[in-house]
Amino acid sequence: MTDYRPQTIISHPHCLAHDTGGGEHPENPERLRLIHQRLRDGPLASSISEIAAGKAAREDILVYHTEPYLFRLEETALKGQTYIDHRDNQICFESYEAILLAAGGCLTGIDLLEGQGHDQVFCSIRPPGHHAEKAMALGFCFVNNAVVAGRYWQRRYGRGKIAIIDWDAHHGNGIQDAFEDDPNVFYISIHEHPTFSFPGTGYAEEKGLGPGVGATLNIPLPPGADDAMFLRAMSRFVEPALESFQPERLIVSAGFDGHMLDDMSGLSYSTDLYEEIGKRMAGLAARYCQGKILSILEGGYHLEALAASVERYLLGLAKYK
Repeated sequence: MTDYRPQTIISHPHCLAHDTGGGEHPENPERLRLIHQRLRDGPLASSISEIAAGKAAREDILVYHTEPYLFRLEETALKGQTYIDHRDNQICFESYEAILLAAGGCLTGIDLLEGQGHDQVFCSIRPPGHHAEKAMALGFCFVNNAVVAGRYWQRRYGRGKIAIIDWDAHHGNGIQDAFEDDPNVFYISIHEHPTFSFPGTGYAEEKGLGPGVGATLNIPLPPGADDAMFLRAMSRFVEPALESFQPERLIVSAGFDGHMLDDMSGLSYSTDLYEEIGKRMAGLAARYCQGKILSILEGGYHLEALAASVERYLLGLAKYK
């Protein structure tokens, strides 16, 4: 029997209540249902502890998002309107509560990481967050979970230098916007080239602004990029950059829509790659952050590939010694 490192999964049943208009929408409740079923039936089952997400407080979200936007978001949901800002951003009466729990689950995870007995936390939450901007919903995202988490880690626990690694197939425009002038938060994104991919940001020339110049690293990959190209980007660019930055804590925006079966991108990653990514992320956390790593679910829309890839990512984390 393999001895796996303990994995903490943060989620909440109400995340399933965020109704995006039925199963035809890519970002639907089945994403979480299949992930959780796969984990409960698989080799990690006995190594996993499941903990319920708490709700983010308004002040936690206002570290980035504006008060008028939050009021508009809440009002849109409670009025029973079906989308906000764009028809992609489907919403329902229950969505605002789910949004608070998705962001709050990341904060629950940070509290556990700063306590005893939890080193690797995966936030299996929805809706995702990395496209959400200060006053605009975008790309199925309403509140930027990774931004809220990064600022909470700084404010609540005094962790000055945070690294956010985003390997969703799409560039995390909202995360970059939030931190591009902050030298103490290093945002790294490996994504499909913005010429070919939503949201059209994340060119290699985008390196931060003002005092934050050099604390943004974008690594756009061409359509068809495979496992070898991803791992080469990690070795040539990401790992040396983190060695220079020396982060105190690590957040991973874990998107699985780069899988070859996922038609939301033109990337061509295999399921095997995600296990290797897990090992690499765990190694970085061990090197710089006393093993502490917070992973947050972002994209991934081919249901079977998503569930399998999440399991392999967590296996990679769990196998790291």
